[in-house]
Amino acid sequence: MGIQAGLVGLPNVGKSTLFNALTKSSIPAENYPFCTIDPHIAITFVPDKRLENLLSLYRSQKSVPATVTFVDIAGLVKGAASGEGLGNQFLSHIREVDLILHVLRCFEDPDIVYHGATIDPLEDYHIITSELMLKDIDSVIKRLERLERMVKAAQNKPAEQQELIIEQSFLKQVHAALERADFTAVQKLLVGSGYKHLQLLCAKPFLIIANVSEGELDADQYQNNVHYKTLVNQFGANRVIPVSARAESELSQLSEVEAEEMMGILGMTKRGLDRVIEQTYAYLGLITFFTCGPQEAHAWPIPTGLTVRQAAGYIHSDLEKGFICAEVYNYKDIVKAGSEAKVKEQGLLRIEGQNYLIQDGDIIHVRFNV
Repeated sequence: MGIQAGLVGLPNVGKSTLFNALTKSSIPAENYPFCTIDPHIAITFVPDKRLENLLSLYRSQKSVPATVTFVDIAGLVKGAASGEGLGNQFLSHIREVDLILHVLRCFEDPDIVYHGATIDPLEDYHIITSELMLKDIDSVIKRLERLERMVKAAQNKPAEQQELIIEQSFLKQVHAALERADFTAVQKLLVGSGYKHLQLLCAKPFLIIANVSEGELDADQYQNNVHYKTLVNQFGANRVIPVSARAESELSQLSEVEAEEMMGILGMTKRGLDRVIEQTYAYLGLITFFTCGPQEAHAWPIPTGLTVRQAAGYIHSDLEKGFICAEVYNYKDIVKAGSEAKVKEQGLLRIEGQNYLIQDGDIIHVRFNV
């Protein structure tokens, strides 16, 4: 499953530095606006210790972890929706991602240029979302104009016309909320609306990355950072991820041993980037099932709520098409039993039909016939 998360932010908030660390790539991250002209894309692994254990238990030749694609999108400025700066590029690239990661500056540094008089991450967030809503207003107006023509053309098709009129009424509500700059109202209207074809930018799920200073990592001192606290009060602690882009950049250049030592010095118990990857994965409502054998141990990310037959389609379309049944047990079962043979001996392996709902950590073997 292709998961894409887009890092967005105003110039010089640490977005490209974070991306460099996230992917261990080498795109420019100089101290001036628009150093990232085109979106840079990189794939990184989702940390999952279960896969490492399965590799050992099955003595597989290799492991294939779940991945997240991160897109570093060109910085924007106020007026992006009207084409200022690199706004048009930004707004077109962000349309493709599944999740927006707002990188917001929460540190003071007179040597790094800031667009405003004082550091204000909440205002930065509002600038970005305002530009998204302005672009969405343009999209909604165009759709409404098209709908008006479609309603007239469907005069002899009452059922079709009624559907178009319902969409028209819905979009007028969305347009009114956008005009009020009521981001929350727009989100509420769009959740479960069924109008996915609209692809409104401000409807995308998002997380907040609070870029704090290195010194605030020790003993979680960032919790006293006034900017971080403002973001938590606004969005909730589960949506705000504290990260020091500078520290992560330095860690990414070190060996595992050196990185562990530096983390100890900084008082870090966990890499900030691991949190970003894990919460990106979790916030999109994904779970992982596994296929294991002597050749490979493979992690498969899927949306919550899929049947085993649907999940089989993520492995190969033939498995879904010719699905007969699946042998299923969970990661917890094999860890408890110690081996696949013991799982079978202890009766922990089940034969499930096509309507079984996959659970996080399930290990499956599909029986099929095409």
